[in-house]
Amino acid sequence: MLCLAVSNVSMVCEYQFLNTSSKTNLSKQFSEKVSEDQSDLLCIENISWHADKQLILDDISFNIRKGSFTGLLGPNGAGKSSLLRCLYRYIKPDVGSVKFNQQDIWQQYGAYQYAQDIAVVLQESPSNFNLTVHDVVALGLVPHKGLFTREAASDKEKIACAIEQVGLVDKTQQNFEHLSGGEKQRALIARAIVQSPTLLIMDEPTSHLDVRYQIQVMELAKSLGITVIASFHDLNLASAMCDKLLVLDKGKLVEQGTPSEVITSEMLSNVFGVCAQVTPHAQHQVPHISYFYGYDIESTHNGINCKSETTHD
Repeated sequence: MLCLAVSNVSMVCEYQFLNTSSKTNLSKQFSEKVSEDQSDLLCIENISWHADKQLILDDISFNIRKGSFTGLLGPNGAGKSSLLRCLYRYIKPDVGSVKFNQQDIWQQYGAYQYAQDIAVVLQESPSNFNLTVHDVVALGLVPHKGLFTREAASDKEKIACAIEQVGLVDKTQQNFEHLSGGEKQRALIARAIVQSPTLLIMDEPTSHLDVRYQIQVMELAKSLGITVIASFHDLNLASAMCDKLLVLDKGKLVEQGTPSEVITSEMLSNVFGVCAQVTPHAQHQVPHISYFYGYDIESTHNGINCKSETTHD
């Protein structure tokens, strides 16, 4: 797959660009597209993958519904990035299949064709190139028109609309390298909007951002109305944003379901090795995690037992 395709692939004031009244026709078109058919967009069947003779992904199966926002969770080294790379055709599983719209992405799709349907936003932003925000967002046209095709008037309008949608109009001619981390991720989402994908894949795009920008970026992705699968480090953010959660541990899919089904004290203990209390969030009632500190951890055959070092009356 082309490298470009892989990488292409307050509250009112702070999030003004997310206001539904300011959404462009692009997001409306996306919403109409996914409302036509609510069947599975992605079907992953028994995929496994090795690297240097080490098993990284172990017999993983799940489905992704059209229009859903799915979060991928797991400790470091669980296989999250490797799984996402299988989904956007960067690595090929040793066994199993990845089907997009009921078609195998390796046997029935070409790389260029697949790049038209899939946009990817990675945790590390592209660097060391002298492009403006407009230029970066315009790269979303590449899977459809080629790298050296001149922009038509309709293309320029599409680019301008996408930049407006992510709230970067005042940065349009600024060098991409001079943007903050949150602004860079918003510019990359604008590029994805221009690409007009059916599926947006995000590999920990908020891992190096301040809390404010973590929320902004994920709310922006959710506002597009298309199918999104994203990996998270922040479990509370994933719980708040996602319709479905997948949990990986040592290359295996150990949990999947709604946030209420997945985010439990037992899962947090067994998979992440932490003690926590899970209660409904005060705003939207989804599971919210409160972590405990100052405890001893003892491994048992049932997972992790936590013993408080101090007690409070």
